[in-house]
Amino acid sequence: MTLSDSQENYSIEDLIPSFKSRGMNLGLKRIENVINRMGNPCKELPAIQIAGTNGKGSIASFLESSLIKAGIKVGCTTSPHLIDWCERIRIDGEMITKEQFRDCINTVREFSAGEDLTPFELVIASAFNYFSENKIELMILEVGLGGRLDATTAHPFRPLIAMAAIGLDHCEVLGEDISEITKEKAAIISPGSTVISSNQSQEVKEILEEAVLRNNAKISWVSPLSSNWDLGLPGEIQRANAAVAKGILESLTSLGWEINHQQIKEGLASAIWPGRLQTQTWKNQPLILDGAHNPQAMKQLSKERSCWTGQKKYIHWIIGIQLQKDAPTMLRNLLKEQDIAWIVPIPNHQSWGKEELAIACPEFSHQFRQIENVIKVLELLRAQGEWPSPPPVVTGSLYLIGELLSNLKEPNV
Repeated sequence: MTLSDSQENYSIEDLIPSFKSRGMNLGLKRIENVINRMGNPCKELPAIQIAGTNGKGSIASFLESSLIKAGIKVGCTTSPHLIDWCERIRIDGEMITKEQFRDCINTVREFSAGEDLTPFELVIASAFNYFSENKIELMILEVGLGGRLDATTAHPFRPLIAMAAIGLDHCEVLGEDISEITKEKAAIISPGSTVISSNQSQEVKEILEEAVLRNNAKISWVSPLSSNWDLGLPGEIQRANAAVAKGILESLTSLGWEINHQQIKEGLASAIWPGRLQTQTWKNQPLILDGAHNPQAMKQLSKERSCWTGQKKYIHWIIGIQLQKDAPTMLRNLLKEQDIAWIVPIPNHQSWGKEELAIACPEFSHQFRQIENVIKVLELLRAQGEWPSPPPVVTGSLYLIGELLSNLKEPNV
């Protein structure tokens, strides 16, 4: 499988249309048509599909790490990426190379005339092609948005469903209340499947159980793992995510795999997932990076804050929030008296500014500071002398985290 001479030097960005230009267009027909023309690669491979609002990527990380420890060849798709598109497609934890990704995109495009695939659909179809060529044994598919019309749901064999915490997000697409959003996510539950879910609100729980009953499926509710379990990802919320992953791994016996306790233990302890309470340094000074980007995630970040040692009177939050997000509720769930919120734009995305936020939540207006970018904030804090403790926290958007990590890779930053 090779690219034409005219395409071999194209970057991944050249081959995948931008989200801004292509927009969002949920639906299964386009990707189903394309993968059927491709011979439906991976159609007989079982997939673990992960849905929910917060924690999907963490669950994928726990699963991937544990399956590698168990010696099961696993293909994994996650989104969004932080720095490189290749992060979205991995086999046994290794990212697809740029050359392989370009080849897969080119193959998909040969079968997609007239379908106008979205960027996410193009990536998922490329992943199916890549996984099939490399003869993996099991897939992990993280839902991109919602579930019912998500491209990952085009895969016909999804016997195991991991359900992360469900809350309000993407309301402009999925529905204005928790009931509508949950129904979109519950629609991935396929006949006879096994669902493992973390604790949910009563309303969410009832909707999930109704979907399970309609599909002759079964559901197990898991509680957060105790402190006896060492986890590779920081934060108390990861105990709930790890419990979902553990339940899925134990359910693999129904598909003929046996993963022992030690393999699960080692896998959960060695999981890595950047941008989630990640400790990073800038000019030898510590930072905390967390991609919380909706009200529920901000509430959890505020809970995590209470566990941090060495707190003074306030925390410096460096925050970028996309314009379509419920920024006022996010900030009300996060900020405490005397905290300082440095409001920064997210590169290449429409973002909330200080003036709009001051109007939307005037009770915090005296705590807002507007500045050009994250690095400018860090330079100002360093110039003040003593570095803040706890360290400054960059949050509000995974796109903001990705941009910062990309900049920190450059010399002299």
